[in-house]
Amino acid sequence: MTGLELSKKYFTKYGLPMIESEFSDIEDKLCFGLTGSGSECFGFDDETSTDHDFEPGFCIFIPGEDLIDRQTEFKLERAYSKLPKEFMGYKRSTFMNPVGGPRHGVIRMSDYLMQKLGSENGILSDNAWLRIPSSALAEFTNGEIFADGLGEMTRLREYIKSMPRDIKLKRIAGNLLLMAQAGQYNFMRCIKHGEPAAAQMAAFEFAKSCIEVCFLLNDSYAPYYKWAFRALNNLPKLSENAAYLEYLLTTPNDDEYSEQKYFIIEDVASGIIDELINQKITQASCGDLEKHAYSVNDLIEDSEIRNQSIFAAV
Repeated sequence: MTGLELSKKYFTKYGLPMIESEFSDIEDKLCFGLTGSGSECFGFDDETSTDHDFEPGFCIFIPGEDLIDRQTEFKLERAYSKLPKEFMGYKRSTFMNPVGGPRHGVIRMSDYLMQKLGSENGILSDNAWLRIPSSALAEFTNGEIFADGLGEMTRLREYIKSMPRDIKLKRIAGNLLLMAQAGQYNFMRCIKHGEPAAAQMAAFEFAKSCIEVCFLLNDSYAPYYKWAFRALNNLPKLSENAAYLEYLLTTPNDDEYSEQKYFIIEDVASGIIDELINQKITQASCGDLEKHAYSVNDLIEDSEIRNQSIFAAV
């Protein structure tokens, strides 16, 4: 039983009947689902996940006070708190205050949008698109919406899933250049300087930026780091990089491994370049990721975005 399945069954069994019997007059203004922080929202939960913040519950997203006032919000919160405390062998905690705010229960839409996107209406400026972490975008678009009366949350989730092309190119370009600097250039230099720890830091920076690029080339968002490799394995394209990057991060940097690791860096770079060419977002024709980074940046149509630092989105 995954957390998302548990949430949906709990909503169907208890949540929806409560809404239909006590709040039928505002049901068409409410949105129900499970999305946000937590492995269960990504479908990555397992037995280990049940040791904290794992319980039957769901989100009730409510619109502004012009549609649902504070008194009605309080009544909704009270009704939600009275739902059964145990379901299918799992108990609801009596107190949950995770970092980042509530994960279940009644949540004002504007509060949630500000928490995840830094915008009360969910609309992002170009600068916001450039600077918002991928993990925040992943959390806003994960999980499932069970029902959405006004359709506003569904619309905003689709909007966020469709990153503007110029923003996508800027984020790819910056991460490609970091991959070039850390992997193709600095890794072996650190080895030759006799600095294996610095070399491992270079391998980490290469892997971190590579993961970002892999997700962007799949029109998706990299989640929080502890789920990045599991999510990377599930990508339609470039998922083979999960094993290569894991090797880079989990092997030493002595004479036995360092040369092999450099070859893997070049192989990963080659695969990324092939996909850039396949998607027609580079005009360079070489194995140097730095040249491809600037080529990707040159394809940005908006001059204000194009002329910002190539690292503006990383």
